[in-house]
Amino acid sequence: MTPRFRPVALEHASRLVNHGPTVLVTSAAGGRRNVMAAAWSMPVEFTPPRIAVVIDKHTFTRELVVASGAFGICLPGTALVDLTYAVGGESGRAVDKFARHGIVATQGPVLGMPLIEAGCAAWLECRLIREPHAEDAYDTCFAEVVAAAADERIFSNGHWSFSDDNAELQTIHHLGAGHFVRAGGVLRAKPLQAPRARGTEGAS
Repeated sequence: MTPRFRPVALEHASRLVNHGPTVLVTSAAGGRRNVMAAAWSMPVEFTPPRIAVVIDKHTFTRELVVASGAFGICLPGTALVDLTYAVGGESGRAVDKFARHGIVATQGPVLGMPLIEAGCAAWLECRLIREPHAEDAYDTCFAEVVAAAADERIFSNGHWSFSDDNAELQTIHHLGAGHFVRAGGVLRAKPLQAPRARGTEGAS
C-alpha cells in the first residue's frame, strides 16, 4: 500500500461508490489479469458492505470474475481520465492492458486481486455473490467488500473531501463519447425550517 493510502473501515466502504463514479474493475484468474472501465456501480447494503456493478457477460473481465469469484473496484482520479477511456474501449483477451499501459498494480490483502493506487482515490476488494438470474438477465454482479483503502488526501474518517488541493484525485463521471466531469464544488445542505401556517398564532 502506498504511503498516502490508508485502510477504510468496512462500515464506511459503501461511501466510496455511493456518488456514482466511473470505476476500474480489475480481475485475475488462471495466471491472466484484466482491467476495464465501468460507469454503472453502486452500494446496495452498508453492513456488511455490498455493491453492484454492471459487467457485460461477453467481456473478458466477466470471465475472470466468475472464474475467481472476486474482483477489484478502483476509483480513478482526473489524472487517469485518458487511461480510463482507453481500457474501457479495448478487450483484454488479446493483450495484457496492465503491461500495455504501464499500470502498476498491488495485490489485494484478502483475495489477491490486482489493485491500482497510483492516480486513484480509493479501491475496494470484492468477493462475488453469485446471483445467476441478475447476472444473466441484467449483467449485474453483486459482491461483498472484504477490504478497502483510500488516499487520505481525499477520503478520511469515512468522508470525502474535495478541494483545489486534490483535483487530480477527484473522481470522474462519464457523460458518454469520452466526455467526463469530475466531482467537486461540494454543497452542504442546511436543515429547512417548516413554514408556519397562516392563522395558527395562538391556536395551540
